[in-house]
Amino acid sequence: MATLVQAIRLALHVGEERLGVTDIFGEDVGPPLGGVFTQSQGLRTAWNTPLDERGIVGTAIGLALAGQRPVAEIQFCDYAFNTIDLLKLAGGISWSSAGEFDCPMVLMTPVGSGIRGSIYHSHSFDAQATRVPGWKIVVPSNPLDAYGLMLSAIADPNPVMFLAPKALMRAKAAVGERIPGEPDDERALSRMIDAPLGDRSRWRPEWPDVADHFVPIGKARVCREGRAVTVVTYGRMVPVALQATAQLEGEGIDAEVIDLRSLWPFDWDAVKTSVRKTNRVLFLNEDTEVTNFGEHLLRRTIEELFYELHAPPKLLAGAHVPGIGLADALERASVPQVEGIVDALRDLVRHEP
Repeated sequence: MATLVQAIRLALHVGEERLGVTDIFGEDVGPPLGGVFTQSQGLRTAWNTPLDERGIVGTAIGLALAGQRPVAEIQFCDYAFNTIDLLKLAGGISWSSAGEFDCPMVLMTPVGSGIRGSIYHSHSFDAQATRVPGWKIVVPSNPLDAYGLMLSAIADPNPVMFLAPKALMRAKAAVGERIPGEPDDERALSRMIDAPLGDRSRWRPEWPDVADHFVPIGKARVCREGRAVTVVTYGRMVPVALQATAQLEGEGIDAEVIDLRSLWPFDWDAVKTSVRKTNRVLFLNEDTEVTNFGEHLLRRTIEELFYELHAPPKLLAGAHVPGIGLADALERASVPQVEGIVDALRDLVRHEP
């Protein structure tokens, strides 16, 4: 079973060979490292850039406007904040040209905490990304979705941000969620596409013949069905939410878990259908709670579903602090944990309408 980072690498290879990707670049993206998380090892079009996030984004825009199809990487999303004006420029190209010019670029960047990255490598970029009109925003929570969302991002004629949860990079696919065409033996896949330690100068990957699998951008997934309460989440918080809801199952609380997969466009129909069924909802993510994307979902829920709610909708998100500490206790206190999710869901279920 592929890990999430192997799924990204396989999708980028398919992008090179079948979808017209011309350049994959960023800091340490090319050989010999192949990316901090190894997501670009062995890729034919991968090359290294200087340590210059604005230069990376600007180069991607220029290549896209020149008819190329680049995939650019910001090594950690913590360093994407100084590119906001360029992101706005890329997002506005099609609109400002009345559709005459497209900007077919993918910007991938790891997001969130969970790797003990401390204050410079633990930020989220979710809400900030959704504040830049003209971009599509995808956040996978598992390897199969990472593969399918990356293929859809590459094929899109306009800019897509691919936000990969740092803490899930080594997460393996669940049973039955294999990438079509990947080897049955996960060790065989590793031998084929994972570069060895040490000297890599003679190493070349042996790419498996994986099939196309496109996950539509803007289509959510019901990870767990339930009738008592809805959890709407994405990215790293999906497996955490599933842990919490499994724990509550023993108490007779049947919770539904929705994985948005895309923050823009987002699948409002899936959210609305679930909330109308359960009449209670928790919006969950690890970005800071002030001006959080979950607040937008909560506001829309109140506006459109107010009279169908049996409890006030809740947002459980990261603490509004300047950074996340290195110590385990500080990191855990800064972003939602299973225990807090369980408590929030209990409160929602126990609330009398």
